[in-house]
Amino acid sequence: MPSPNLRHAVRALVLDEDERLLLCRFVFAKPSGPIVVWAAPGGGVEPGETPLAALRRELDEEVGLALDGTPPHVWHQEVVEPGHAAGYDGVVNDYFLVRTAAFAPRGAMSDEELAAEHISGLRWWHPRDIVAYRGPDLFSPRDLATPLTALLTSGLPAEPVRLGL
Repeated sequence: MPSPNLRHAVRALVLDEDERLLLCRFVFAKPSGPIVVWAAPGGGVEPGETPLAALRRELDEEVGLALDGTPPHVWHQEVVEPGHAAGYDGVVNDYFLVRTAAFAPRGAMSDEELAAEHISGLRWWHPRDIVAYRGPDLFSPRDLATPLTALLTSGLPAEPVRLGL
C-alpha cells in the first residue's frame, strides 16, 4: 500500500507580551454550510524551500511579521484524512514558537489573495478566551487550549510535542 500524500506545512504560534496568540480565521465552503477554523498563521512548504524559509515567507504574506532568528520547533501534527487538504491525503504541520511585541497584523497579501487562501480575518486570542469559547467555530488543532496551556506553563519541550487533529 503506498504511503499517503501529505501536504507539508509550517505554522507559527505567534505570542505577544501578554501571551495572546495570533490566529487566522479560515472559512471553508462545504455543502452543509461554511466551516470556520481559527488556526496559526502559516502554510505549505514549497518544493526546494526549507521549513524556516517557508515560515518566514508565510508570516510576511499573512500577518506582516518579519521573523528574526530561528524559533523553537514545539509541536508536530500529522492528520491523515482525505479531503483535509485539497489534493492531498492529509497534512503535516510543524509549529514554531514566535514571541513578539503586539502589533496590528497586516501581511503583504491583498484581501483578495488572503480570501483565495480562505483567510477572512486575524485576531489575537488570550488562552483563557480559547478555553472558554463555546461558539460554532473550530480551532486547529481542535483542542488548541490544552497544548497551548502546557507550553505556557511548562516551557519549551525537549522535542516537538505530537498533536492529534
